[in-house]
Amino acid sequence: MSRGTTQTLEIAVLPGDGIGREVMGACLQVLQAAQGLCGGPALRCTTYNAGAQYYAESGVALPDETLKACKESSAILFGAMGWPDIRHADGTEIIPQLDLRMELGLYAGVRPIRWFPGLPRVLTDERAKEIDFVLVREQTEGLFYARGRGRVENDEEAYDTMQITRTGSTRVTEFAFRLAEQRKARGKSSRVTCVDKANVFASMAFFRKVFDEVASRYPAIEKDHAYVDAMALTMVKKPWTLDVMVTENMFGDILSDLAAGLIGGMGMASSADIGDNHGLFQPAHGTAPDIAGQGKANPCAMLLSAAMMLEWLAFRHDEPQLATCGTLIEKAVEHALAAGGVVPMEYGGAAGTADMTKAVIDALPIALRALPQ
Repeated sequence: MSRGTTQTLEIAVLPGDGIGREVMGACLQVLQAAQGLCGGPALRCTTYNAGAQYYAESGVALPDETLKACKESSAILFGAMGWPDIRHADGTEIIPQLDLRMELGLYAGVRPIRWFPGLPRVLTDERAKEIDFVLVREQTEGLFYARGRGRVENDEEAYDTMQITRTGSTRVTEFAFRLAEQRKARGKSSRVTCVDKANVFASMAFFRKVFDEVASRYPAIEKDHAYVDAMALTMVKKPWTLDVMVTENMFGDILSDLAAGLIGGMGMASSADIGDNHGLFQPAHGTAPDIAGQGKANPCAMLLSAAMMLEWLAFRHDEPQLATCGTLIEKAVEHALAAGGVVPMEYGGAAGTADMTKAVIDALPIALRALPQ
């Protein structure tokens, strides 16, 4: 396919710490190979410093230059950040990703969960093959609002405050319903579930109230509610019944890890942090100090996050070839796993980062032939 455009999109690349650096290298290789096949606007990927290990060297976790580049870029590719032994004076970890969420207004954390053929089945029920849902996590308030604001009194009592606002709840719920509309247009189910603890907390009852107000504007999309503890049970017992869920920051943080466990582990858990003007795309896993530098990391979550980035850019810039490229990467990952030739070490196989990267690149031409022309 010809490139067909002279547009160049700036991508800020933040590899970060630990295996973030390894999976980012794999991602950039796959992006280059995929674009060579399907074209679209050029992506100019520029790497910037940030993270815990950079903080240990410089005393700065998120340099002004990096933040400026993130604000001016078309999208941000993010590896993983944080390191157990490198902390702030108050004992909290170095996690610039939270600063970026606040600085850029990345209020919607999008966590798609889909089982891929070839992966081990965590759940024995045959219907587990049908797992395909999205968790949407509000990311600028909730209990995470307390970060940097908590207080300890007389070494006896500690307090953190949860913040739930009408603006924050409205925009993340709107995002979830628009996502459900998109899924419905692709022939998938179209229900949005509000996950809360409205039976205990006034803040959660308010979140549900705003959810219902927004839901009334989307009569074609089904809505329901679930308490977070009941949802945790549903996710283990019958996750194939779920579609789109929207929830508070801390609840979403916990449930997203549980969700990743349903499809084998964090190595398949892609994610996007979306705001009105910016998008950051990262694997949901951490820096994995126990395997960092050993070439063992599964890069698939990073690759699938890049695919999400391409689809998002395609919509924002009216560049359908980018969406094709994103689909191509996702299908190549699926083919590489389903073919049975490579099994990531994460799942008991022998394939490390380089093996998985090569398998996905080799699968790109096969996946391209299978795409609708």
